Amino acid sequence: MTFLENLEKRRSIYTLGKNVDTDKAIETIKQAVRLSPTAFNSQSTPVLFLTGAAQDKLWDEIVTNELQAVMKDTPADAWEATKARIAGFKAAAGTALFFEDQDVVKGLQEQFALYADAFPFFSEQASGISSVNAWTALSDINVGANLQHYNPLIDAKVASEWNIPASWTLRSQLVFGSIEAPAGDKEIREDQGRFIEAK
Repeated sequence: MTFLENLEKRRSIYTLGKNVDTDKAIETIKQAVRLSPTAFNSQSTPVLFLTGAAQDKLWDEIVTNELQAVMKDTPADAWEATKARIAGFKAAAGTALFFEDQDVVKGLQEQFALYADAFPFFSEQASGISSVNAWTALSDINVGANLQHYNPLIDAKVASEWNIPASWTLRSQLVFGSIEAPAGDKEIREDQGRFIEAK
């Protein structure tokens, strides 16, 4: 497949299962992150991989408990919908948690003072590039995924549970597994008003 065909194949798959080669999926994500470009070759994006009991703990305990605390005053049906969504994430084979290492960012700010204000933005771009490249690479091996953002709500509990360095800031959670149901139709915005060509 061409690169653009792989981008088209990459979709948010929400009905995921555990029928995948987890080691192959993790190695695919690692290689995608290794190959992803970063400003000044900073390689500022570490990743935590959760499978098995750790996968269950993330979704059954950490995410569920933190969300229950902030949603205590919401209607019961809203919580039931949220609970069902979390159960879908737990059913997947694993979750890759993408972080940004702020020590790397600060080091670059000190080394290249002229760009100091820009390095936090460069770091966010690195995180986005790495996570989407990993997601696309998974789709190439027919592993489904969806990208979640329960940070900063779960940051402290994740850091405590898995001894995350203090300099790592959680940015996203890439849930991955076997594709148990395809993605729905996707609307693409018209080009007019989205793209400008100047010659």
